[in-house]
Amino acid sequence: MTWTDLPGDRPFVLLATRAQDGPADEEYALFLRFTGLPPERLRRVRLEREAMPALDLDEVSGILVGGSPFNASDSREKKSAVQLRVEAEMAALLDEVVARDAPFLGACYGVGTLGTHLGATIDGTHAEPISVVEVTLTPEGRVDPLATGLPPSFAAFVGHKEAISSLPSAATLLASSPTCPVQMFRVGRNVYATQFHPELDVDGIVTRIHAYAAFGYFAPDELDLTLTAVRRTPVDAPSRILRTFVERYAR
Repeated sequence: MTWTDLPGDRPFVLLATRAQDGPADEEYALFLRFTGLPPERLRRVRLEREAMPALDLDEVSGILVGGSPFNASDSREKKSAVQLRVEAEMAALLDEVVARDAPFLGACYGVGTLGTHLGATIDGTHAEPISVVEVTLTPEGRVDPLATGLPPSFAAFVGHKEAISSLPSAATLLASSPTCPVQMFRVGRNVYATQFHPELDVDGIVTRIHAYAAFGYFAPDELDLTLTAVRRTPVDAPSRILRTFVERYAR
């Protein structure tokens, strides 16, 4: 299916928070590529630059959230004024999204935002270094519509300082990895979050490794080891989630 075959004309919205233009623009390009959407059907909002606009959920097909250097589990004193604003705006949006069971897919930062909204325990217990990990679908994940076309286990890019260590009963666990028990979950029928990055290819993660080398994801002398780690195993399955999301919810 091509984007011209998709029903309707309502755009999807990508909520982004990356301050660096290089990684931010590449993230948008990757979402365009893997969703198959043209720019006019994927509206990007850079929340680190501007307040979240009023979003009428009846006028959009769905909400996507990209990754972020923000950590939901940091103390309030560690958070910038921008992060606190973004968190408040995301919380207000999720109040409506979850109540209406509106189409939503958050990648990496989506776990922090949606997990916080649900009251999940988010901490550094299951942090994963920037690398490729094996993600395995749960029995519920194998029959979930968003996992259509995915193998039972697949390689995925990760890199996060925090993760959900306790998932509330309101959520359905869809995927795990050996070092991070919550890699993907669903709330209701249409609200999703992944800890891994479905939008990344190897070039995209290499860009982020260089851009965030001083952000504490790895030690200063581990740059080459980190680059080697993400090139070790081919990653091609997770991006199907983005295409399936668009095909399922375009209207």
